[in-house]
Amino acid sequence: MENIRISDLYDLNHTIASDYLKSFTYPWEALKGISELIISLGKTLSPDEYDSPAENVWVHKKAKVFGSAYLGSPCIIGANTEVRHCAFIRGSALIGENCVIGNSVELKNVIIFDNVQTPHYNYVGDSILGYKSHMGAGSITSNVKSDKSNVVIKSEGEEIETGIKKIGAMLGDNVEVGCNSVLNPGTIVGRDSNIYPTSCVRGVVPPKSIWKTNGVITPKR
Repeated sequence: MENIRISDLYDLNHTIASDYLKSFTYPWEALKGISELIISLGKTLSPDEYDSPAENVWVHKKAKVFGSAYLGSPCIIGANTEVRHCAFIRGSALIGENCVIGNSVELKNVIIFDNVQTPHYNYVGDSILGYKSHMGAGSITSNVKSDKSNVVIKSEGEEIETGIKKIGAMLGDNVEVGCNSVLNPGTIVGRDSNIYPTSCVRGVVPPKSIWKTNGVITPKR
């Protein structure tokens, strides 16, 4: 199955999780260890650059966190990132530099690369969002199947059994997700692709593609 490996989706120069991610082939394999990764990385961060307002919570001194935001443990907030009004970071969130975590956004068990925007009413769980990816207002990742069975990655008749119950979406670098879209469990969106607003997406979207109405996928020109 093509275009779904970590090396296909992400420029690892844009996350402090680079060495960790290099140890895996597929991105969903990295989900289980995010909490431990954050705690390990956090202990190496300079107190001259990062505040630690709670145990296993590290916030860069150049980040802006609104007073009404909740920062659950463990998490790391990178430089120049803005965590806005009533954001709910449940924990196990590794958030890069120059990101926007917007009002009423909920994050859980995620790796957010640098320059990512989840600015309005997004839920992102058990997911990895690549460099400069953007989720439109109201778009969410669904991370558990309705029958609670393990997630299977599907594309063009091929299937990969993950053995994992909770997998959200893996967005490659420079992905644009339209407003009020739902990314179903195990969705993988290749680099430089776009998702139309109000889409219900499942499976693998190739790089440099557009997911249109009714799941029609066309290459970008």
